[in-house]
Amino acid sequence: MSKLKQSILAAAVAVVSGSAAAQSVVTQRNLSFDGARDMALGALEACRKQGYAVSVTVLDRSGRTRVALHDDNANPHTIENSMRKAYTALTFRGPSEQLAKRAAANPSVLNLANVITGGGGLPVYAGKELIGSIGVSGAPGADLDAPCAQAGIDRIVKGLAQ
Repeated sequence: MSKLKQSILAAAVAVVSGSAAAQSVVTQRNLSFDGARDMALGALEACRKQGYAVSVTVLDRSGRTRVALHDDNANPHTIENSMRKAYTALTFRGPSEQLAKRAAANPSVLNLANVITGGGGLPVYAGKELIGSIGVSGAPGADLDAPCAQAGIDRIVKGLAQ
C-alpha cells in the first residue's frame, strides 16, 4: 500500500475514532439544588395556607432526591408517598394520577417499585426537556396535593426558561 493510501486510511480511522469518542459524552440540563429547594418550599407554603401538613420530595432528572421536606404534624407515611409520587411523575413523564389510566390498559406497571397512582406528583420541564419532578403528600385527598405541587413549580417557572 502506498504511503498516500496509508495516510488517508489513518486519517479516516482517526476521524471515525474521534467521532465515536465525542458521542460518548452527553450534556444534560438538570434541576439545581436552589431550584429544588425553592420549589419544595413553595409547595409546602401553598399547602400550609390551606391548613395541610404535608411532605414534599423533589427529584432531579435521574431520580435522585434533591430536597425532601416533612412538615410539622405531617403523617409519617407521607414522606414515602411524596417520593413515590415524584418518582412516578418523573418516570412516566406526566402527573402521577395518570398512571391509573395507564394501569387499566397495562396492569403490569403497578408491579414496578416506587410507583403510585395517587395525584400529587408532577414532572418538571425546562422547555421540552424533563429536568426533575415534585411529589406532595398529606393533604386530605390526593387531588388536593397536586395544586400544592403546581404552586411549587410556579415559584421557579421563570428560572425554567433559561
